Amino acid sequence: MDEMEEELKCPVCGSFFREPIILPCSHNICLACARNILVQTPDAESPQSSRASGSGVSDYDYLDLDKMSLYSEADSGYGSYGGFASAPTTPCQKSPNGVRVFPPAVPPPPSQHHLLQHPGSLPPIPRNSCITCPQCHRSLILDDRGLRGFPKNRVLEGVVDRYQQSKAAALKCQLCEKSPKEATVMCEQCDVFYCEPCRMRCHPPRGPLAKHRLVPPAQGRISRRTSPRKISTCTEHELENLSMYCVQCKMPVCYQCLEEGKHSTHEVKALGAMWKLHKGQLSQALNILSDRATEAKEFLVQLRNMVQHIQPADAPGRPSVMSGWGTLKENGVEFEACLVAQCDALIDALNRRKAQLLSRVNKEHEHKLKVVRDQIAHCTVKLRQTTGLMEYCLEVIKENDPSGFLQISDALIRRVHMTESQWGKGTLTPRMTSDFDLTLDSGPLLQTIHQLDFVQMKVPSTVPAAPMLQLEECCTQNNSATLSWKQPPLSTIAVDGYILELDDGNGGQFREVYVGKETICTVDGLHFNSTYMSRVKAFNGSGVSQYSKTLVMQTSETGLPPCDIKTIATVAWFTFDPASAHPDIVFSNENFTVSCNSYDDRVVMGNTGFSRGVHYWEMSVDRYDNHPDPAFGVARGDVLKDVMLGKDDKAWAMYVDNNRSWFMHNNSHTNRSDGGIGKGATVGVLLDFTRGILLFLINDEQQGPIAFEGMEGLFYPAISLNRNVQVTLHTGLPIPEFYTPSDPDPPGSVC
Repeated sequence: MDEMEEELKCPVCGSFFREPIILPCSHNICLACARNILVQTPDAESPQSSRASGSGVSDYDYLDLDKMSLYSEADSGYGSYGGFASAPTTPCQKSPNGVRVFPPAVPPPPSQHHLLQHPGSLPPIPRNSCITCPQCHRSLILDDRGLRGFPKNRVLEGVVDRYQQSKAAALKCQLCEKSPKEATVMCEQCDVFYCEPCRMRCHPPRGPLAKHRLVPPAQGRISRRTSPRKISTCTEHELENLSMYCVQCKMPVCYQCLEEGKHSTHEVKALGAMWKLHKGQLSQALNILSDRATEAKEFLVQLRNMVQHIQPADAPGRPSVMSGWGTLKENGVEFEACLVAQCDALIDALNRRKAQLLSRVNKEHEHKLKVVRDQIAHCTVKLRQTTGLMEYCLEVIKENDPSGFLQISDALIRRVHMTESQWGKGTLTPRMTSDFDLTLDSGPLLQTIHQLDFVQMKVPSTVPAAPMLQLEECCTQNNSATLSWKQPPLSTIAVDGYILELDDGNGGQFREVYVGKETICTVDGLHFNSTYMSRVKAFNGSGVSQYSKTLVMQTSETGLPPCDIKTIATVAWFTFDPASAHPDIVFSNENFTVSCNSYDDRVVMGNTGFSRGVHYWEMSVDRYDNHPDPAFGVARGDVLKDVMLGKDDKAWAMYVDNNRSWFMHNNSHTNRSDGGIGKGATVGVLLDFTRGILLFLINDEQQGPIAFEGMEGLFYPAISLNRNVQVTLHTGLPIPEFYTPSDPDPPGSVC
């Protein structure tokens, strides 16, 4: 229960909540503290659209007061409204728990109307008052109802009362003026605890009070807890009880709200049903968070054991270590003993070096201790916060007030899910091992003694565990596959690297495609319409782990072209690739449209390569000024990016102006053809690996003969252009109707 205490304290006053209200951001604040941090805004800063109430404003419908720098972590501690020279500045102060708040605004001089108010009534809220949440710093303008527009958090108030009662050593008399005495009875009708003198003086056993029932204080405490819940009333219609739940606004409403208010067209559900539903959701989220907290406790035990393993012992009688050529694997005590033994064997030559080596050992030791202790402190704080949230949520679930519960259930469910997700981001993985990764090589000859140094080498005692493939992060896109893996949880065996293997897509032999320390890898250039099997293993100085489970991946689907069931025509979706493009290329339209900042030709390629199948894509000319000659075609991955496509031997292209076109490869120009392009024209590229040919189309008509033959290997769609041209890429297109892949020569070709 102690961990829950921070959940029950106001962020402004630092004390337990008293009459807490719920702000639209789902945070809580005492009603009195809310009045204290009100700030009056200028009339020009309070448009009606920005006014907020506790019942009709979404979580993020706030006035843009953040831009006015009411307060900032980087300012001088004072806030003001920018643009209003006459607006008073308000100094910031800090509450006991470290949250920055505003002191009470200076009230205006009382008017005659205020002097006539009832002595016990609270002063009215100034017009255009603004309140800022002390936790998330969201600001909003109050409406005419003032703070009454915010719902009261009765559930939190009940939890605070129960918590304070559980902490009280003995119930005290409520009528003693100075030092309250211990209560002896409680009157169930008066709902007051009395000591014996106060009972005799204020509650005599005769007269009209004689029929009241007096019970022991402990029984009275129980009766208070089990008293029937108060009927919740609507904040807008104070005479109406809350009886329904608005699904869209996520808040309890009354029947009058449904008939007259803005909830009349919203979806509503029964209050009791939604109460049970949200209780179930919160309980389910708490079960997951509870598992995380259990893992965190086990993890803390593991870290504390690591500290004991790293910490050198002060007692005499350290273990002896045999000196030799073998690799050393010791904790701090063993390592120092080994170091001293080796230095004694070479005492005359090693004295000057021994102090330096011991200093490095101590630094390594202190570094390991600092890292593990910092992680213990961080994890302890997070676990304490998690436990406090869990206890608070369990107390909230015990409440029997449906409307009060539903006012805070959404925020609590989000907090529980957010806290649970924070435990899953590597938090429960040790940042440091307890092993000393230093091995002393004592083999050099005496004449090289001054070159003696530590050999930085990790020698694990066992081979690593088999890696685990993270299926949620593994995917395929077109003919590329991305795989991600990790070591099993709480595995302390060091890993030097990983080996990723794929088969050939036909069920053949596995082959290595990646060796390194990364835990994610993307493999490009795979075959379309193929099923690949993949697996990964880890290795270190002791050997290689077992393979992970085998993952089966399918590259992009294919379709069969008409009239030929032997040839596969692949439909692929891709975009231009910013990573490999020349820096002068300008991308837009989600990388489907490109232009250029330079008058010189610059090359940009697609993000997908092709190595088999039949592929067709088009590029529409959005802008064409001053008769430039862009080039369209395919290229290898290492093509030159600062010259026209086709100038080197890595590209095969057709460049075209407004009247004619040429094919070009390795700076060789061939097959001049009439017919050019202009704004609105469409250039098509057809790459057929079944016949090894490349041909081009302009406005759905084949341009010239077959451009290139003998096309084998991996090719990327490519284009070169300058600042006078802008084109848009269109992919996922079917093969043109005039072209049949099995034909020896397509219509219009020239042999």
